[in-house]
Amino acid sequence: MITATDISVKYGDRVLLDHLDLVIKQQDRVGLVGRNGAGKSTLLKILASEINPDTGSISRPNGTTMGFLHQEVHFKGTRSVKEEAMSAFEEVRKIEARQAQINKELQVRTDYETTDYHNLLDEWSELNDRFLHLDGASAEANTEKVLRGLGFASKDLSRKTSEFSGGWQMRIELAKILLQRPDYLLLDEPTNHLDIESILWLEKFLQDYSGAVILISHDKLFLDNVTRRTLEIELGNLYDYNAAYSGYLIQRVERREKQQSAFDNQQKVIAQREKTINRFMAKATKTKMAQSMQKQLDKMERIEVGQEDTETFKLRFPPASRSGQIAVKVNKLEKSYGHVSVLQGVDLAVERADRLAFVGQNGQGKTTLAKIIVGKERLTGGGLELGHNVEIGYYAQDQSDTLDQDSTILQTMEQSSPPEMRTRLRSILGAFMFSGEDADKKVKVLSGGERARLALACLLLKPFNLLVLDEPTNHLDMLSKEVLKEALLKFDGTLLVVSHDRDFLAGLTTRTIEFRDHQLHEYLGDVNYFLEKRALDNMRAVEKTTEKVAKASVTAAKEVVEISQEERKRLLRNLRNAEKTVEKLEAASMKMELQMADPAFYGTPEAEQTIQNYQKLKRDIEEALHNWEKAQEEADLAGLE
Repeated sequence: MITATDISVKYGDRVLLDHLDLVIKQQDRVGLVGRNGAGKSTLLKILASEINPDTGSISRPNGTTMGFLHQEVHFKGTRSVKEEAMSAFEEVRKIEARQAQINKELQVRTDYETTDYHNLLDEWSELNDRFLHLDGASAEANTEKVLRGLGFASKDLSRKTSEFSGGWQMRIELAKILLQRPDYLLLDEPTNHLDIESILWLEKFLQDYSGAVILISHDKLFLDNVTRRTLEIELGNLYDYNAAYSGYLIQRVERREKQQSAFDNQQKVIAQREKTINRFMAKATKTKMAQSMQKQLDKMERIEVGQEDTETFKLRFPPASRSGQIAVKVNKLEKSYGHVSVLQGVDLAVERADRLAFVGQNGQGKTTLAKIIVGKERLTGGGLELGHNVEIGYYAQDQSDTLDQDSTILQTMEQSSPPEMRTRLRSILGAFMFSGEDADKKVKVLSGGERARLALACLLLKPFNLLVLDEPTNHLDMLSKEVLKEALLKFDGTLLVVSHDRDFLAGLTTRTIEFRDHQLHEYLGDVNYFLEKRALDNMRAVEKTTEKVAKASVTAAKEVVEISQEERKRLLRNLRNAEKTVEKLEAASMKMELQMADPAFYGTPEAEQTIQNYQKLKRDIEEALHNWEKAQEEADLAGLE
């Protein structure tokens, strides 16, 4: 296990980590949470021995291995994607080389009874055990499996790493770390550059992982599905909760309530004793007793209520002016880059006040279509029309990174502001947590979260009734994401969001557009409906294949199954009942998820019971789907539609 003792880090007068103690056990599943700038990444680097704390020490058993995924990765070599990922098996290659040496030596030696000979056999055996543990025989197959799981197509594996963007290079580095299967896996924001399908794959991989996992993430569902323990860093202190993220929120409220109650009770005791001491001090006969009581009071260990960092920015989108009924009309749109086709003849109609989510694998054209709609990209063919009086607000995926690094915060706002808004800039900055002298800070010294807040502040300076957001949550912490989501829920214009954050999208949009195979596939519901429907569609596709095989076998054998009219009715009735049960449970699940998406929910008495009910509901849905699958199979075999 990893043991951290008395860890402290200071930057000038600011205490980032204040004498922390921590133990990470084997097979721990730990989520490291806290506000942006709280010290999460710093603590992760200390645990990985990449930086040294001002005080304290880190220890872990000799021979254990560690993998650390940073937020920034850049490859400068000329290796292909597959070659770079296969470099994770350097230890395997060394083992194979050493085993070959031992085999060669054993073939010529005849001193079978000597200690030296037996030592060689023991070494070969130990190497073989390690080789099997690393699954060396399946190195190439596992490499391709992991790369495909992280979104790489077969044709991508032979391409040079330098051809890929930073986000895709991050996936290559993640693949290397996962393939090494270290004893301790440290991941700093692993989902930032992953699409929903890759996140789901990574969740499953980490759930089955044999070592310890410590991860930083602002994705609530990812934390809930992967972790079983939560470490919170708040104002330099570390709080340990034996629960995943949703359970941590409940326990956090309970801890603070108990702490506050104990503090209040102690204050009453102290006040009463001080009153008694003051009364006794006034009497000469009881002075010694008063002094004794004062000593006891001075020795009392005082209960302190920990400070809570709840500061966040204030965001409210201005009322949207009325646009035409059709805000955006896309007709047979084509988009290609050279010989690479991204979108092929796609159609899309966005009506006034529609709320759309763009989802799908990276590289399928989500950001491309968003840029075409806002006029940042040109289409290759087809047409696109904006409706009457449509005014666009646009937040790009790299919006915060495109800000002028040498400008101050106030200068950045002035560059984006129309003249009539100039007098309000400082008050707007104050609402976004930039007050007083903060306005004179250069953009280049801001954190990722601060730059994201500044970019959002700039967005509010001009009117819009069509809001297009491309990955708006990438640099926002949990509280900031909740503020943004709450503001978007109240926005009365047309909304189009490109995002891979399932918790953020849940309940936010009413239409989900999946980008797949150069086409758009529409689902009339939010992201949870889309994910459940896609899972159902995939299952039906498998069943149709099975059905074709079964029918072919029946034809070949010239067997005809005759069933009675009563049996046909029974099978159809079972199928309809199974479908209704699934639909009813899915509707209840969506309603409960909307309730759980409200931050205020976790402070209510019924929160814990609701979460337990939700977990049971998910199990009921799995059982209902199994029953539906069985009923559908029976109906198919009977030739019923």
